[in-house]
Amino acid sequence: MTLAIFFGCTFIAFGPALGLFLFTIARDPLRIIILIAGAFFWLVSLLLSSLIWFIAVKASDPQDEPLQKGLLIFGIMFSVLLQEAFRFLYYKLLRKAIKGLVALSEDSCSPISIQQTAYVAGMGFGLMSGAFSMINLLADALGPGTVGIHGDSQLYFLTSAFMTMVLIFLHTFWGILFFHGCEHRCWWEITAVIIMHLTVSGSVYGTDPALSWNPEAPWDVPVPSHPCPPLCPGSKSSHHLLFNIFSPGLVDPGQSQWSRHWGLAAAAS
Repeated sequence: MTLAIFFGCTFIAFGPALGLFLFTIARDPLRIIILIAGAFFWLVSLLLSSLIWFIAVKASDPQDEPLQKGLLIFGIMFSVLLQEAFRFLYYKLLRKAIKGLVALSEDSCSPISIQQTAYVAGMGFGLMSGAFSMINLLADALGPGTVGIHGDSQLYFLTSAFMTMVLIFLHTFWGILFFHGCEHRCWWEITAVIIMHLTVSGSVYGTDPALSWNPEAPWDVPVPSHPCPPLCPGSKSSHHLLFNIFSPGLVDPGQSQWSRHWGLAAAAS
């Protein structure tokens, strides 16, 4: 049963994106390079935002709940803005690369258009974001155990997989819209991307940390911050999820509940 859940959630979360990759990207080496570079840019933004969060948590009082709540809000907003800043840097880098390709081309034509570049770069951001959203859940889905054996929601992993799929497509859409706005200097499009990104990231957690203990709360996916539905006794997975490896503050038992939510904010944003 656990193996079926693992493969089912994996194909739901990454199957559509994998199909797009195979049919629209895999046949072109240049697109593959752009995809991997986009994933790397997202990863660097996550690393930097996690570093800032780790410093902020260590420099603050973990028992001060209002302060930790403020730091959580700051962390989410900072992570989103940093990702969009890296998206802009990646756009500028790709524009320079395209100019270089045109200069080296015999017919003075670029082998890839800016629209195609935006799509591939957005897919790279989305795939890496989706991987960090689901990797810990998929590790727990392997069991041993049965989802919902103690009466908890049996749709936890399934819902998380669908929301991860949505997140991947959102990043792809944001990449296309953001690059189009940069190319045509339509600043309202760039602003719309940032606002949508902030809205999606903020909606993951709601306003009350107690809400994140509800396994059916829709704002807790695609990177749920609540405990995993308990598996059978003796399961290798504890009552809690394995948290993001780029969130060192999460493993500190002295932290408040607000700061323990952070690791997932960077990946969800």
